[in-house]
Amino acid sequence: MRISRDVARRFLLGRQGLWPGRRWRGLPGTEQAMRTMEHLQLDPLQVIARAQDLALQSRVIGYRQDDWARLTYDQRRFFEWGGWLAVRPIEELPYYRVVMRRERRYGRMWPYMEAHGGAVAEVRELLHERGELTNRDFAMADRARVHSYRGRKDSALALYYLWRTGEAMVTRRSPTFERVYAPSEAVAPAALLEEAPEADADDFLLLKAVAAAGVSRLNGARWTIERDLSAREVKAWRERMVDEGKLIEVEIEGLKQSHVALASDRPALEALVAGRLPRSWKPLDTTTTEEVTFLSPLDPVIADRDRTRAIFDFDYKWEVYDKLEKRRFGYYVLPILWADRLVGRFDAKLDRGSMTLVILGLWLEDGALGDDPIFGAALRRGMERFVAFLGAAALDAGAVDPRLELSI
Repeated sequence: MRISRDVARRFLLGRQGLWPGRRWRGLPGTEQAMRTMEHLQLDPLQVIARAQDLALQSRVIGYRQDDWARLTYDQRRFFEWGGWLAVRPIEELPYYRVVMRRERRYGRMWPYMEAHGGAVAEVRELLHERGELTNRDFAMADRARVHSYRGRKDSALALYYLWRTGEAMVTRRSPTFERVYAPSEAVAPAALLEEAPEADADDFLLLKAVAAAGVSRLNGARWTIERDLSAREVKAWRERMVDEGKLIEVEIEGLKQSHVALASDRPALEALVAGRLPRSWKPLDTTTTEEVTFLSPLDPVIADRDRTRAIFDFDYKWEVYDKLEKRRFGYYVLPILWADRLVGRFDAKLDRGSMTLVILGLWLEDGALGDDPIFGAALRRGMERFVAFLGAAALDAGAVDPRLELSI
């Protein structure tokens, strides 16, 4: 298919449940949203709210913070795993068990085992004796020091190794968001701990990556399945999937490289090309034209910075890890979605003493938008919903252009 950038933009947003408005509601809708997203990336930072909660509030009416955790740990609908930390549907675990084994035998986990084999054996035994373990169960004074961003104690790396290689799973999160580990057989049904056939796992996980991206160049295939893949192998896999009717080739206006999408997404793409809205995308509430939406810094739609620039004309970088002097906008900036465009961004913090949402700065891509009354009304509606989601008692918008009349 050949599509315009407008169609590509709407497809990427709609495929992820962000446009033309929220189409899910409550806890059942949260599960639907998480499945549609394919991966819900987790992050511990809580400047305003955690990234995973921000991603879901932009998609689900009535979303409550930590609803994702209720589905994951209480109801066991999802499981948490990966160096690129995310939760995924629990029934997909057999495919990931293949990747976990590869981590153990060939992957980045092997150096941990070589260097800390004694600690791994010790922690493995303790895990089965006690049933649950956290990193805090091991006193720093009793452990060998290590230099890793995964932890400062050999026990921390041992727990991480057991988790990445499938012997342990995260059974829940503590109130401070620390992982609580348990033996895998205590978390997942035995049938789901069996590995899928390797070829099936590769196909499933690569197709899942395409679904999450919407349109993909398959440039991250090696990291998806944790094994070496040559460019020739990726090309052959792509051609086979197209021949089998599982993928379609997509050319996007203005982009040199060809992309692929799931063949099951062809009807949605054809509807958008024809100027129609896919039937299942009908919003339950206001549209993104009537009410702006604020995206999570880790939202899948903006994960590929180059693609976001090319298709959305929006340059977004999460500056949380940049030094103060290198930040252009702020520590925890959220993009603003209006209609099908990313039109601005704002930096904010939640003062938990007074429960006031403080807007530290708001920047529009086109300054003239500040004079648009339709946008101003949409921004106020979006901020009202956002403040309610946070449970904030007040909004401090003193740093915002007064033309926007951003007060609630």
